[in-house]
Amino acid sequence: MAAAAPGSASKHTFSSLLKQKPGRTSPPRSRGTMAISMRDVDPAFQGAGQKDGLEIWRIEKLQAVPVPRESHGKFFAGDSYIILKTTARKNGSFQHDIHYWLGKDTSQDESGTAAIKTVELDVALGGRGVQYREVQGNETEKFLSYFKPCIIPEEGGIASGFRHTEINEREHVTRLFVCRGKHTVHVKEVPFARSSLNHDDIFILDTKSKIFQFNGSNSSIQERAKALEVVQYLKDTNHEGKCDVAAVEDGKLMADADAGEFWGLFGGFAPLPRKTFSEPNGKDTAFPPKLLWVNKGQTVSVDYEVLTKALLDSTKCYILDCGSEIYVWMGRETALEDRKQAGLAAEELLREGDRPKSHIIRLMEGFETVIFRSKFNKWPKKAEAVVSDESRGKVAALLKRQGFNVKAVAKSAPVKEEPLPQIDCTGNLQVWRVNDSEKTFLSFSEQCKFYSGDCYIFQYSYPGDDGEECLIGTWFGKKSIEEERAAATSLANKMVESLKFQAVLVRLYEGKEPIEFFPIFQNLVIFKGGASTGYKKFVSENGIQDDTYSENGVALFRVQGSGPDNMQAIQVDAVAPSLNSSYCYILHDGDTVFTWIGNLSSSMDQELAERQLDVIKPNLQSRMLKEGSEYDQFWKILGIKSEYSSQKIARDPESDAHLFCCTFLKGG
Repeated sequence: MAAAAPGSASKHTFSSLLKQKPGRTSPPRSRGTMAISMRDVDPAFQGAGQKDGLEIWRIEKLQAVPVPRESHGKFFAGDSYIILKTTARKNGSFQHDIHYWLGKDTSQDESGTAAIKTVELDVALGGRGVQYREVQGNETEKFLSYFKPCIIPEEGGIASGFRHTEINEREHVTRLFVCRGKHTVHVKEVPFARSSLNHDDIFILDTKSKIFQFNGSNSSIQERAKALEVVQYLKDTNHEGKCDVAAVEDGKLMADADAGEFWGLFGGFAPLPRKTFSEPNGKDTAFPPKLLWVNKGQTVSVDYEVLTKALLDSTKCYILDCGSEIYVWMGRETALEDRKQAGLAAEELLREGDRPKSHIIRLMEGFETVIFRSKFNKWPKKAEAVVSDESRGKVAALLKRQGFNVKAVAKSAPVKEEPLPQIDCTGNLQVWRVNDSEKTFLSFSEQCKFYSGDCYIFQYSYPGDDGEECLIGTWFGKKSIEEERAAATSLANKMVESLKFQAVLVRLYEGKEPIEFFPIFQNLVIFKGGASTGYKKFVSENGIQDDTYSENGVALFRVQGSGPDNMQAIQVDAVAPSLNSSYCYILHDGDTVFTWIGNLSSSMDQELAERQLDVIKPNLQSRMLKEGSEYDQFWKILGIKSEYSSQKIARDPESDAHLFCCTFLKGG
């Protein structure tokens, strides 16, 4: 790292400058938090959220009743549900995401009860979770990702008085579904009519004896593969695994038997119109945020010129109406009843405005999401922490044992915590690859693709508390040459000097990047070899075989990261010992693609592998292989089947950064 003045780099570590980590460790509850008795919390939530996985409750007679694990993913349109997703973090703590799902036929009493019980569940978990309102047909991607391959709600509902019917009791009704999404599939029932079809989506027609998958001509191969999983789900769920399945390609004529049968159900073949109806996505980008204070269940508009954190009072609850999202912010010193009333007020706001596609997201003070914080012009980076005399005395005693003079610190002013990680990861990223002594600008589609034999310069600009902040960094691949490293350093210094405002300059090395680096790129792929002329020159002069990545050759990638906002695919040697049971891998030999799922990998690891396929092989369908059930072809591509590790690959621990200023004098 280097230092400078205006038009120069400031003296900080990279970790202290990037303000958002992909996962945020929950701080202890503030001493100022209002005490809430657990007697006010539904006993059904006792012991919830203590292990990784899903827990679901259905509202029955206005009470929360646990849903057996074997029925998870089975929803009824006449019911309301509460869903808790618990994720175990590496430090031993838990992250809680709470959702309440409202069927299209659920009653107002049930939906209100679900909203209130969700607040109680959050209290039982310590008040640190984020709460999401889900409505049938307009669920969030986060919610849908919990249920593979999809959810298809059934008619009926216990609490609503409907009778649930088993498969063998009911008459099969022909239903038409539209499937959207490459990673998380959103399945929605549409009218069984030709006018429902279009060229952009995948449609599934579920008849009594056959299931048809209609592939719109503009749909992608990933969408078709996901829809096929839905077809299998319908076959197993609605037909006990006993029915025929057929694929119908958009544009095929009656000569195809399956296509002829499919179009016959719609009254005969006819071309679909080019322009089709497109549903609004519910995003109101021009909607100005409105801040409302909730007082005894009634909303009072808050007048402001600039939306800042200072407008929020810890003793009150607020609603921030952003159009497509409605946020309920609950102060840490508010009573449980106030939090419940705030949630109900947000529900009423949606009903009055007739906005079925808007989402409600409820957050506790101190645990706001990055997206929520980004709505504010000013959001403090530092939070004051009250430190007791007893705690201060313990710190002083520790320092005294280490030889420090602590007389002056025993009664010091209240200590301020280090700033919580907060970076706006929607900033502007620009990337250049270094070729000899020049830099080449990379397009948006290429700026997340690095090569181990090259050096890169990146500039990341994002809004800070005092105006725009800028980070300029160099990244050195493991096999990059010294000449290009020196050139990258020189070019980065010149970029800093040319700026009219202060910037931060950092230097990073492949394999030793701090975790804060990855959210900037979000889907980084690191290939073997090099794309620059400098790397090729190095290879040829030293007689080393060029191992630069080839799309048409054999390549193996290890996928890692904690979520879609910081995932990486690292190319490794295409041999069996490169595998590790704790990870997912992508292997391709030209147009043949496999996704290998390690036995110790998580569902998130598998989702990240799917997403990275869009970057590495966007137009090819992958065959998923679970560890222990590989095809012979898989091992043949890797050369030979041999032993590999099941131990997680540990990253080199970060050490404290030190800043040195060196001056070199000739002849000294």
